[in-house]
Amino acid sequence: MRVLTAIAGAFLAALSVAPVTASAAPEDPNMSPMIIGGSYASNFPYAARLFFNGRQNCSATKIAPQWILTAEHCVSGNGTYTFRAGSLDQTSGGQLVTANQIIKHPSADLALARVSTSMSAPFAPLGSTVSVGETVKIYGWGATCTNQPEINCQSRYLKVADTRVTTTNGRDYRGGQAISVRRIDGIAAGGDSGGPMFADGRQVGVASTSDRSSVSNYTNINNTSYRSWIRQYTGV
Repeated sequence: MRVLTAIAGAFLAALSVAPVTASAAPEDPNMSPMIIGGSYASNFPYAARLFFNGRQNCSATKIAPQWILTAEHCVSGNGTYTFRAGSLDQTSGGQLVTANQIIKHPSADLALARVSTSMSAPFAPLGSTVSVGETVKIYGWGATCTNQPEINCQSRYLKVADTRVTTTNGRDYRGGQAISVRRIDGIAAGGDSGGPMFADGRQVGVASTSDRSSVSNYTNINNTSYRSWIRQYTGV
């Protein structure tokens, strides 16, 4: 199972579901997920595109005026993290904000970025009951192809896809609890890392790994300890 980090380099064939062994540093050219299939999102004001040292890298969500939620493996490098928040177009609109603090979860693929400028509402509502067999939506700016270098097929506009929950007790990149899903009309790929899964209008997961074909794992923010960790810092 490939970790879903930035789209930055050479194409690799999709891997079967298996533990990730490669480094998760955001500058690693082999780490990149983006939604393959699906469609363009038409209304999703919570989105935040993550840039590492000015380069498109991962997806994320704004969850409070000065807080953004993403994946831990998206912020593992030393450098500057900026976000375009509240726009469906990663090249324009919304607000450009810079992280002045990164907080990483100790054992799950989750991270919080505190930004120096307050962002405008709305913010992603967190938490909802998720059941096996339920259809959930995933969002991201990840790769849209598997037959060429992912950097060549990054989406300028936010994409969305429907997936079906197969278990709520899967595993994310770091061994944390994850919601595992199977493709309905699309699946996560490079660049979708850190992006949200939504159920009943609320965020329930954060993109962690994918085989870029049919299966993805999203860190389960309904987990009581993960939810408490988020609330501890952000108040939401």
